[in-house]
Amino acid sequence: MSALLVTVSPRPRQARLGPISPEAYRAFLASRTGSALGPGFLQCPSWAAVKDGWQAQLLGWGPEPGPRAREEAGAGELSGVALVLLRQLPGTRKYFAYLPEGPVADWTDPDIDGWLDPLLRHLRASGAFAVRIGPTPAYRSWTAAALKAATGPGRHLSDVLTCQVDPLGTVVTERLRTRGWRRCGDDGDGAGDAQPRYVFRVPLAGRTREDLWSGLNQEWRRNIRRAHKSGVRVELGGPAELPEFYRLLRITEERDGFRLGRSLTYYERQYAALNAEAPGRMRLYLARYEGEILAAHTMITVGQRVWYQTGSSADHRREVRPSNALQWQMMLDAHAQGAEVYDMRGVPSTLDPDERPFGLMRWKLGTGGQVVETLGEWETPLSGTANHALYRAFQLYLGRR
Repeated sequence: MSALLVTVSPRPRQARLGPISPEAYRAFLASRTGSALGPGFLQCPSWAAVKDGWQAQLLGWGPEPGPRAREEAGAGELSGVALVLLRQLPGTRKYFAYLPEGPVADWTDPDIDGWLDPLLRHLRASGAFAVRIGPTPAYRSWTAAALKAATGPGRHLSDVLTCQVDPLGTVVTERLRTRGWRRCGDDGDGAGDAQPRYVFRVPLAGRTREDLWSGLNQEWRRNIRRAHKSGVRVELGGPAELPEFYRLLRITEERDGFRLGRSLTYYERQYAALNAEAPGRMRLYLARYEGEILAAHTMITVGQRVWYQTGSSADHRREVRPSNALQWQMMLDAHAQGAEVYDMRGVPSTLDPDERPFGLMRWKLGTGGQVVETLGEWETPLSGTANHALYRAFQLYLGRR
């Protein structure tokens, strides 16, 4: 079997968009995973298999291919790719198109219309009435130290002076707004986004294990030592332990007052799909104490990016600090495999210690990383009176939910 070769080159001004093979798609992603800014797991082809009830398309930007070339994996040159999920609106032949944390494209390109317009034309021809995208540039960020100093009654992230503003994120925001795109949940808390607007990231590049340890606050270091002294053992699990992970997740949801709405089948499908695409892409970490699993967390790796995705823990024996032990080991493993960043995913916008969600923020701040505000998710209805009417009805439906 011949080796697959994909050449990454600047996008021609007349680049076209069309379906591509999974092999060509993965090869392009592999060419972009050499940094912390590479593609996320939600744009991997395997994610289509995770999302039950959605249809999926794998698209690529490049020169217009002929019929034969379209069938050949890796034919032509790609400048961007997109996993599009399509959800049919009940009672119609219309679809809501969703690109989670995508597309994987050159957001620095000032000619954003040159590649967004072909995407919108393609999706309209596929029956979509509206499109939601998740641009990948960051918007602004705050250090853990700055946020710890700013906590207080009624305080939120928006009340704190930004430590860093990403100029690219500012430019992309303006480009989308001037083209009629609407930022979801534009009240500032990201409540309208399907993916977290605010994420917590611990930088790993250029740091030693000792640097990571000294970056933890005293409470985290004390809890990790307590877990080790108590005999908490961290190990990798597998599909057989997913039911126990899910049982603990339901306990965690009840205790912390949130509901992810996922089934055990969902996590089993996710574990199988991601690891079939790349062995070890999704790992299940377990914390055992006296033979009992007290906590279980999942970790996902794509290139040099690593995410702590979902965590669960029991209500009892919390004093032995199993979750701190898990996170420390996951962070060390991410560092050992050359990851540039350890992404702990979403945090709330509140800095008020009296608000229940602040507990999650406080816990993650203890790792010494930073809160990053992404650009969030953006929507636009596709041209046509009927599509605009469907989009308004869809917005009302989401509002009621």
